[in-house]
Amino acid sequence: MIDATHKLPLKRQAELLDLSRSNVYYLPRPVSDADLRLMRRIDELHLNFPFAGARMLRDMLKLEGVEVGRKHVRTLMERMGIAAIYRKRNTSAPHPAHPIYRYLLKDLTIDQANQAWASDITYIPMRRGFVYLVAIIDWATRRVLAHRVSISMTPDFCVEALEEAIAKYGAPEIFNTDQGSQFTCDDFTDVLKAHQIKISMDGKGRWIDNVFVERLWKSVKYEHVYLHAYESVAEARQQLTGYFTFYNARRPHSSLGGTTPDTAYFGKLATQSAA
Repeated sequence: MIDATHKLPLKRQAELLDLSRSNVYYLPRPVSDADLRLMRRIDELHLNFPFAGARMLRDMLKLEGVEVGRKHVRTLMERMGIAAIYRKRNTSAPHPAHPIYRYLLKDLTIDQANQAWASDITYIPMRRGFVYLVAIIDWATRRVLAHRVSISMTPDFCVEALEEAIAKYGAPEIFNTDQGSQFTCDDFTDVLKAHQIKISMDGKGRWIDNVFVERLWKSVKYEHVYLHAYESVAEARQQLTGYFTFYNARRPHSSLGGTTPDTAYFGKLATQSAA
C-alpha cells in the first residue's frame, strides 16, 4: 500500500491509509522461534515476579529445564522493553533532552471520571513475532479510553491514542505516565499542553505509581493474549479491540463494586453534569 516512489510524501500516504508513521519506516528484525518462546515465558514470569532481574529469571527458567545465559535473558528483556522494578523499564527509558514533570497524584483523592488519566506501553507476543500496545485509561473508573498497536516504540502511536481519547471524551485534569521518551517528547506533551492538561510523571523506577495500568496489562494478557496466538498485526489489533470492548462493557471489577468500567465512567460523568 505504501509506495516510496510515489510523489506523495510517506507521511501523507500514512495519513490517508490511517497508518502510524512508525509502522511505515520500521524495518522488522527477525527473531528466532526459540527466542520468541523464551520471550513469551519471560513476559509471563515478569508479570508475576516484577522484581526479578535477568539473573533471577535465568535461574527460574533453569528450574523449568530451560538452559539460557543471563546476558541472553537481559538482551531479550531489553527487546521486550521490560526490567525489574528496581530499575527503570526499558519501554520507558527517559530521553536526556526531554523535561521530566513532577508526580501530581500523591495523596490526591481521585474519584471522578476525567479527573486523571494514565498511560503505559507493554509487549504483546504473537504466534510469530510481537507488537507493542499503548492504552489510555481513566484512573477512577478503570475504563480504557483508547489504545493503539505498533511494531515499533516510536511516539507516533502513543500520540494517536491520546488524540483519539481527547476527541471522544474531552480533556482530563491530569495525565499521568512514566518517564518514557514516548511520553516526554514534544509531540506528546504539546498535545497535553494545547488542551491545558496538567502533566504528571512517575518517579524513576516507580512502576507502582501507575499501578492501574499495570493491572490492566495483567488482565489483558491472562484473559486474552496468552489464550490466543495472533497470526498477524492486523489480527492483534482486531482481537485487542474486541477484548477492550468486553473489558469496558461486560467485565465487572471488584474495585468498582462489581460494576463495569462503562457503568462507572458514564455514571460518574452524569453525576458531574448534574452537579
